Order: sequence, then C-alpha cells, then structure tokens
Amino acid sequence: MVVYEEKIKKSVTKGSLPREMFERLNNVFIALDATHDLSLFDIKKLRSPGKRTYYRVRKGKYRAIFYIETNNYYVISIDQREEVYDKWV
Repeated sequence: MVVYEEKIKKSVTKGSLPREMFERLNNVFIALDATHDLSLFDIKKLRSPGKRTYYRVRKGKYRAIFYIETNNYYVISIDQREEVYDKWV
C-alpha cells in the first residue's frame, strides 16, 4: 500500500505540484508496491539519523522521499530537487 502525506495531496490540488509529475511518481510507487524491487528505478538510500531508513526516487527534476514499513510505502515529500531536501530535513 502507498500512503501519501496530506501536504502532498494539497500540493497537487493547489497546483504547486504538477499533476503529471504526481502521476508519474505514483506509477513508480504502484510498481514498487507490486514488486518490492527497489532496483527497478533510480532509488537511493539516504543517510538519516534514527531507526527509520529513508529513500529517494528521482523523476526528472523532482524527488520523492519515502520510507518502508511493514511492506507499505509512506511518501513524506515530493518536490523539485533544489527544495526537497531542505523541506525534508
């Protein structure tokens, strides 16, 4: 299952996150949910303090930050490359 933060849903509704980009990234997460194979896409493990392991997936100029918990994908941030890491940290 793929779970998106409420702020991501609001960004799509307001138009600050293009719907086309959201759909492209959503397709990535649907494929990940079906296969559980992180090597299919440009996904990298991020250095993160704490117990939770975070990952990023890249599509064009956009990045999605997510973590995996009990075979569910929790997407916490989607934004342009220059801004996503500042907002996430």
